[in-house]
Parts: sequence; structure tokens; C-alpha cells
Amino acid sequence: MKTINPSTGEKIQEYAETSFDEIEGIVSRANKAQQQWAELSYAVRAPYLRKIADLLREQKNELAELMATEMGKPLAQGVGEAEKCAWVCEYYADHAEEFLAKDVIETDASSSYVTFNPLGTVLAIMPWNFPFWQLFRFGAPALMAGNAVILKHAEVTTGCALKIEEIIHDSGIPSDLFRTILVSNENMKEVIQHPGIAAVTLTGSTRAGKAVSSQAGEALKKTVLELGGSDPYIILADADIKKAAETCVTSRLINSGQSCIAAKRFIVEEKVYDEFLEEFTNLMKHKKTGFPMNESTDVGPMARMDLRNGLHDQVEKSIKMGAEAILGCEKPDGDGAFYPVSILANVTEGMPAYEEELFGPVAAIIKADNEADAIRIANDSEYGLGAAIFSKNTEKAEKIAAEKLQAGCCFVNDFVKSDPRVPFGGVKQSGYGRELGLYGIREFVNVKTVWVS
Repeated sequence: MKTINPSTGEKIQEYAETSFDEIEGIVSRANKAQQQWAELSYAVRAPYLRKIADLLREQKNELAELMATEMGKPLAQGVGEAEKCAWVCEYYADHAEEFLAKDVIETDASSSYVTFNPLGTVLAIMPWNFPFWQLFRFGAPALMAGNAVILKHAEVTTGCALKIEEIIHDSGIPSDLFRTILVSNENMKEVIQHPGIAAVTLTGSTRAGKAVSSQAGEALKKTVLELGGSDPYIILADADIKKAAETCVTSRLINSGQSCIAAKRFIVEEKVYDEFLEEFTNLMKHKKTGFPMNESTDVGPMARMDLRNGLHDQVEKSIKMGAEAILGCEKPDGDGAFYPVSILANVTEGMPAYEEELFGPVAAIIKADNEADAIRIANDSEYGLGAAIFSKNTEKAEKIAAEKLQAGCCFVNDFVKSDPRVPFGGVKQSGYGRELGLYGIREFVNVKTVWVS
């Protein structure tokens, strides 16, 4: 296994894969550590999470440089990711006991209530795009709930995976309670189905989600899947076009466009289509693509060369089918997995830019006849992770967001984001289950009824 710097194409480091014999021991020890951890009170567990938060903040610049080197994240965004991880650790340290307190229910029993007990050892299969946040948004609640965690990270970010383990161990938490394993995807079935693994969570592509859920399902294991997204952003005719364009550009280029909840499809009412496209283009063309270590860089390289080439193939096919290249859309020469900030206009049904997820800095602009047509187009997707709507009539927009958009997270006059305080997840081919908030910490527990006559 090896890591490659996406800015240069140079090898960073090679790693030996964890053998299954080693995994057997890791899982066995994790189960023993978990049983002891589950006996501890929330008040005893919480300081470990707060210490992890302190370490993340202390090392945020180092962590940002590691992310920039392994997967191309601009430095400022890497620092922000580390700080957000610290926040989620502190949030669950503060609220886990409240969220998992027994729920008393009045029945004809002398006493009846629900308890929330940890499941055991949970396997986390994580992606490269937010290498720290993806783990901690699951790991903080899972650990506070009393579970053990085994992390299988993307090969691209192996260094980040090992750094996560180091930080967690440096907090003083029992070392066997959290372990990182280095395993290629093709060898994961045996790990997923190991009898010592109680449940599995995956963040990744829809294709990966289908494979993992199928393998876990054969062993009747609980899964939570956060998968791909092609988030629609609706711009209604009565929207503040300048503010909408600024917000849409920010969302489209977060993490160099490599985010499941980045804005992907911009669905604009015909009356303001030209105005929005002009404002959006003026903002996009001033964003700087470059090396992630440069503080002035807005958009770094894509994480891998094959991902860059796949994105360009989607762009070329869309253009051949009639999409208009407004900005960028040309694959650069030279080293590194760079792709320019790009805009495709006049995107219509059947094009890859309409049907598929564009996982990179490419925006697809779609014209809608009216409000009803915009809603139809937004829902005309196999995905259902996030969605946003822009209108000065917030009451109308809120009703559309709450009742008509098919997505797990719907935002009004803002871009879709994950926040420790509210649940996060999708519907349709974007997966199932929730992370974060009250609902996230209750995913990997046994919701147990206790009835006393």
C-alpha cells in the first residue's frame, strides 16, 4: 500500500498491509477493551474526548499539512477540519449522557423504560476527502456511547489514519479501544464478516455502499451508509441573486469540489438564468487553483489522477451532448491531478453532468421553466443527500425544503453542511442511517425495552 502526493505525483510512503492474523488479535483485544469501557460512566469517558479535542487543536497546522500532502486539501480548509473535529468531540463529551439517558414510558407495568447500550466493536470504513472529519463525526459519538472502533481508511490517506490513531491513544484512552488497520478494499469482506465486528459504518461511493452493505447483510450486521450525492441548489426567480451566487460558489468549491454535500446541480428559474450565470461565472473565474500549501490557493489538486481523468470524461461527454463550456473544462498538462474551476451551462437530462455526481470543481447549470419544474428537476436524481433553495420568500422556501425536496438535509438560503448538533445523512442512493446529533449517537446502540411487572 502506498500514498501519492496528488500535487506532484510523487510517492510519499509505502505501508505493509495488516495480515488477517493480526486483525484477529486486534478485534479480540478491542472486544475485551470495549467491555471494560462500557462499564465506565459517561463522566469518566468524557475527559478522554476533551483531551482528544485539545490535541486536535494543538496539532491543527501539522494535520492540515498532512491532509494537503496526502489528498490535496488547501491548508486553511485542513485547519478548519481539525477544529471541527475538536468541536464534535467536545459536543458529545457534553451531551452523550443526556442523549442516551433511559427513556421512561408509561405502561401498565410497574416500571417500563428504554435503555441504550453499546453494540460492541464497530468497523468504520472511511474515505479520503475529509480524512479526519469523516472519522470523528462517527467516532466521537460511538466512543462516548461505549463502543470500540476499528478504522479502515482509504489507502490515499494512510498517514492520516495512523495519525488519528496516535492522537486518540495520546489522549490516554485504552489503546485497544481504537485501532487502525491497513487493508485493501478487495480483502475487506473477511473483516466485515468477522464475528467480533458488531456493526459497520461506511462513508463512500454508492458502489462501495452496495458492496459493504451486501457483505454485512450476509452476516446480519447493522450498517450506516453515507454515500454519494448530486446536491441540487434551486435558485428561484425572487432570490437575492448576488448572495445566492456567492453561496453556491462557496459550496461548489469546498474541498476542491470533492465533497458529497458540495453543490453539484444549479437549477435556475428561466427568468433569472442569465443573471445568475453571469454573477456565478464572474465569481468562479477569480478562484485560484494551485498547490495546497500556498495560502492563496482556493482549489487544490484532486486526490488521484484517475479521479481527475474520470471527471474530465464526464465533462467531455456532456459537451458532446450539447452542454456549453462556459469556464475551464480543459484538462491541464503537467504533473499533478489538477483540474480547473469549470462551468457547464445548458445542462439537460441524459448528460453525465445531469445524471451523475461530478466529484470535482465542475458546476452544472440547469434551466427550469418555473418553480414547479425546478422542484421536479431537483428530485430527478438517484441521489438524496443534501439540497438547498434560494428565495427572498423564506416561508415559501422553507415549505419546499421541508415538504417537497427528496434529501436528508435541506437548507434555505445557505449551503448544505454537517453540524454536530443536527443529524446528517441521505435517502435513495445516498444511503441510510444518520450521523451527528441525537440520532447519530443512537445508531450504534441496542435500543432495549425493559419491562418490570
